[in-house]
Amino acid sequence: MRFLVMVKANKDSEAGVMPTQQELAEMGKFNEELVKAGVMLAGEGLHPSSKGARVNFSGGKPSVIDGPFTEAKELVAGFWLWQVKSKDEAIEWLKRAPFKDGEVELRQVFEADDFGEAFTPELREQEERIRAQAARQQ
Repeated sequence: MRFLVMVKANKDSEAGVMPTQQELAEMGKFNEELVKAGVMLAGEGLHPSSKGARVNFSGGKPSVIDGPFTEAKELVAGFWLWQVKSKDEAIEWLKRAPFKDGEVELRQVFEADDFGEAFTPELREQEERIRAQAARQQ
């Protein structure tokens, strides 16, 4: 099963404060362990919300709201995508992360079988084609 691991923002990440060399080295070491164990599929840090935007859909019409956004604790500063056997395994990995403060949220990613009969063979085939094309473009 896959999990999205979301590192919550804080006032420093929203202010654009970059990690120290030591923090980068510690995170690099942790990421290497994740990759060697076959857990890490992706992982990235995100720019502050001041460089972002939100698109709100109402009545079928989109409207754009430029950042920054309030409530830093509700924002995401970075993420991983992990492949693990269980939520417990993801939690055990996360406990080893080199964080001193902050909050990280784990959310399981839907898999094809989670959608039941509504995800017909034709829709599954389409999804597989899209994923294959996206992988080739990387």
